[in-house]
Amino acid sequence: MKTNLSSQITLNRISPRYYRPENAFERSVLTRLEKIPTDIYESVNEGAKIIAQDIANTIREKQKAGRFCVLALPGGNSPRPVYTALIKMHKKEGLSFRNVIVFNLYEYYPLSPDAVNSNFNSLKEIFLNHIDVDKQNIFTPDGCIPQDEIFEFCRLYEQRIESFGGIDIALLGIGHVGNIAFNEPGSRLNSTTRLILLDNDSRKEAAKHFGSIENTPISSITMGVSTILAAKRIHLMAWGEDKAKMIRETVEGPVTDTIPASYLQSHNNAHITLDLPAASYLTRINRPWLVTSCEWTDKLIRSAIVWLCLKTGKPILKLTNKDYNENGLSELLALYGSAYNVNIKIFNDFQHTITGWPGGKPNADDTNRPERATPYPKKVLVFSPHPDDDVISMGGTLRRLVEQNHDVHVAYETSGNIAVGDEEVLRFLHFINGFNQIFNNSEDKVISDKYAEIRKYLKGKKDGDLDTQDILTIKGLIRRGEARIACMYNNIPLDHCHFLDLPFYETGKIQKNPISEADVEIVRNLLREIKPNQIFVAGDLADPHGTHRVCTDAVFAAVDLEKREGAKWLEDCRIWMYRGAWAEWEIENIEMAVPISPEELRAKRNSILKHQSQMESAPFLGNDERLFWQRSEDRNRATADLYHHLGLASYEAMEAFVEYVPI
Repeated sequence: MKTNLSSQITLNRISPRYYRPENAFERSVLTRLEKIPTDIYESVNEGAKIIAQDIANTIREKQKAGRFCVLALPGGNSPRPVYTALIKMHKKEGLSFRNVIVFNLYEYYPLSPDAVNSNFNSLKEIFLNHIDVDKQNIFTPDGCIPQDEIFEFCRLYEQRIESFGGIDIALLGIGHVGNIAFNEPGSRLNSTTRLILLDNDSRKEAAKHFGSIENTPISSITMGVSTILAAKRIHLMAWGEDKAKMIRETVEGPVTDTIPASYLQSHNNAHITLDLPAASYLTRINRPWLVTSCEWTDKLIRSAIVWLCLKTGKPILKLTNKDYNENGLSELLALYGSAYNVNIKIFNDFQHTITGWPGGKPNADDTNRPERATPYPKKVLVFSPHPDDDVISMGGTLRRLVEQNHDVHVAYETSGNIAVGDEEVLRFLHFINGFNQIFNNSEDKVISDKYAEIRKYLKGKKDGDLDTQDILTIKGLIRRGEARIACMYNNIPLDHCHFLDLPFYETGKIQKNPISEADVEIVRNLLREIKPNQIFVAGDLADPHGTHRVCTDAVFAAVDLEKREGAKWLEDCRIWMYRGAWAEWEIENIEMAVPISPEELRAKRNSILKHQSQMESAPFLGNDERLFWQRSEDRNRATADLYHHLGLASYEAMEAFVEYVPI
């Protein structure tokens, strides 16, 4: 069973020669704008294994020499695949960590003595508890010490690192503000281990571990920049699209204290390891014509023309030979003979992506339309990772599919229960209890007892405490109710709303389980039941909690299994990927753009607002301060504005889709 097919989505538009050069000369040409040695891999696991192998080799070399191997390690999600690879080496290859000294890179401050969300607990849970490292060889900043002892503690922490001969390997992630460990923007090159106040962006990023910004500590004890740069070797890893912009600034931008990760440019043995999504803004991936001759695919030509239009401020049909020649795109003139020939081709390509009939227009020539005219009406299945992603990402298209008489089903893949605030539970409890008192004379002891029990638990609930199963069930019911109301508003029959409650999600914690056969089988059973002609699935893989990716992998895995078994329904089915909750498709990759009128955009907003628990009080709004309906409208309007800027028709908004072709 293939459970990581979403990682191959990006491969459809990037030639391997840009990230896997054949020789040193080609690499030097491609990477001439990069100031830190950077390796790009097709998947997270491939890159993580390379880092893990280097760490393992260093440990073994030190063992042979009878010496300690000193590692500076972080907790969190980024290093998880590296740790998984090292644990596998430990269990299957006999890699021992008995000679390893571990220094935790940072710890939140202040923490209560019983805090479960500490960075050190994360490091233990995902790595240290699974290997044979001596507990006496593990050192960490203390998030519980009194304030007046912090300065001395940090001095001794530095001294202890020096006593072991310094750090052999520092393993780093990169924050959304360019921080390494918790060295925030403004950190000095000569900074050592210290207490640092977290800025708002870093606290929001850390909030996913603490449930809310209010519960997140305001500061951290972190290794300093100079401490990290003193390491003999440094590995910085980044996975996923949400890190791409900061990686470009780190690797290709100037050294600046506003992006502390850029200090790695001054280290003579620092290496950056990326998957393709994290590398997507590097010049050799994003704008390869600026560093080398290109293999000109249709999508790369589109990308180049959009870039040229934005740079010159011209629509497509006004670009000239001079524009191409002055901006490194003379190869296209050689291929097509003139700017006019390129312009008209790309203009028509973009024009053909626009359709007001997302399910296909019946009785029409569909030669240049993104969707087929037949069959009509279609059976449409929309997969929504959380109970609101359908309306956030494709609410206008969803409504139009219904209005155009297609048989629309929506499958909500997870309960979304952890994204409901406790106050929402209390609000519904008060209603249920009041209803019981008015209409049942308070005679239902189950309701009154459960009401008292849950109120008591929530009143005494502390930071880091997990919800009880009863509370999680109520939170799931709240989100189901909101999803049903939104479907009713969009005229989708309630028997066409499917709540899958995929098991991987039901941990009660932010950290979810890996995808399993049980998840895939639930999705597969629904596909067999409906036999859709059209599937919509989340391609918005920048979701910081990873739920979208896992849900999409479950759908792709189910489709892959059906394809292998020769399912007839799949022969007449197309799969479209939407975005909108966390990012938008790059315009060069858009294959279907559905215009939305002002009235339809207002109806879409109303659909999103039916999910009341996800408005201002939602625990996981991420780093973007806009509410989900605001993000969605801004992105839809921006897509329409870009089409208009390129010289195409002007619309109020647009929802965009990319086709997924099963491998």
